[in-house]
Amino acid sequence: MSNENRKKAALHSLGCKVNAYETEAMQQELLEAGYEIVPFSERADLYVINTCTVTNIADKKSRQMIHRAKKLNPDALVVAAGCYAQIDPKRTEADDAVDLVIGNDQKHDLIRALAEYEKTGKTEFITDISRPDRTFEELHLSHPAKHARAFVKIQDGCDSFCSYCVIPYARGRSRSRAPERVIREVEELADNGFAEIVLTGIHISSYGTDPGISLLDLIRRIHEIDGVKRIRLGSLEPGIITEEFVLEIAGMKKVCPHFHLSLQSGSDTVLARMNRNYTTQEYLEKCDILREYFEHPALTTDIIVGFPGESEEEFSATCDFVKKAAFYEIHVFPYSRRDGTAAARMDGQIPGQVKSERVRQLLAIAADLKDQFESWYLGRQVEVLFEEPVTKNGERYYTGYTPEYVKTWLRTEECLQNRIITVEFSGQIV
Repeated sequence: MSNENRKKAALHSLGCKVNAYETEAMQQELLEAGYEIVPFSERADLYVINTCTVTNIADKKSRQMIHRAKKLNPDALVVAAGCYAQIDPKRTEADDAVDLVIGNDQKHDLIRALAEYEKTGKTEFITDISRPDRTFEELHLSHPAKHARAFVKIQDGCDSFCSYCVIPYARGRSRSRAPERVIREVEELADNGFAEIVLTGIHISSYGTDPGISLLDLIRRIHEIDGVKRIRLGSLEPGIITEEFVLEIAGMKKVCPHFHLSLQSGSDTVLARMNRNYTTQEYLEKCDILREYFEHPALTTDIIVGFPGESEEEFSATCDFVKKAAFYEIHVFPYSRRDGTAAARMDGQIPGQVKSERVRQLLAIAADLKDQFESWYLGRQVEVLFEEPVTKNGERYYTGYTPEYVKTWLRTEECLQNRIITVEFSGQIV
């Protein structure tokens, strides 16, 4: 089929890395079906929006992108997929800008859904994702947009039911991808030149309950694949960090010493209201274990400020804790109410101005901690996986990341894309 006759498709992903992976997998489905992929800002015949529903604001952004697509081409077919669509399919389908609704375990069937829509006019492909017998939705990605790192989804769903989170209702209960399928995808990615594999999921710490293999076993098997140079783990829950687990991964040289441990608050009373099921002391012990087995691991985290009822004392406890934990990076979010969660019904909702000020204070602390962490590397030799060229101050650089995910710049005219090179760390270029 000539380019002039090919239908054009544009995709947009909101929210998490899992959504980003799934969007790229759907894009690959469309390419294989003969579609031409164009930027979302361009006129297309088909728009696919992989939506997010983690907060009320995420819902609003999802609706905005759906309406933007319809404005770009009123005659286009607009598909609302993912979490926002899954949570309330009737509301989504009732939106005049939406033509087709696809749930969180139907994305692998995008092409079939499009064909059925054209043939019968069926507009909704949603199943009950909360059923305990749900299995992992198999998506496959062999050609990600990135040219050095490739995300591989190994798990979906969550059983934690934190009081602020709607994701267990949007994604269903935890379920794991069969290890053979993970290995097959990783081998294909390695054959296609991807040096770094990032294992991702909604709650990858729970990987292994259904296929009868643990996350540790999966990492071991990926470590044996010759073409893989690095293995980076996605967000982990503190509970998985045991001496046995860390001792094993410390012995696998491809595993990056970069650990994103979900925290959410540095106050024990706030953690209890969040239903997080650990204390700050227990969390700190996990950090100590990682630092015992890795020389200078990068510990990163997420923190929600302004959770309902958060007092000045509780916020101060969070500030003190992050200094004690000495994080490399902190992703700071103001609490955003999400209808349907226990936290949305709690008393003591914090005013927006107070939340904004607390975000500002915590980001200032985070910036200092980041500088302290990176200063350790000054003058040291670091191994960098280079990803892309940039021009800064009129000069050409290649940027890449160390195993700890510290961004590094090298002034060069040479193409270093997807190459791992040892260089002297000299800090960021400003």
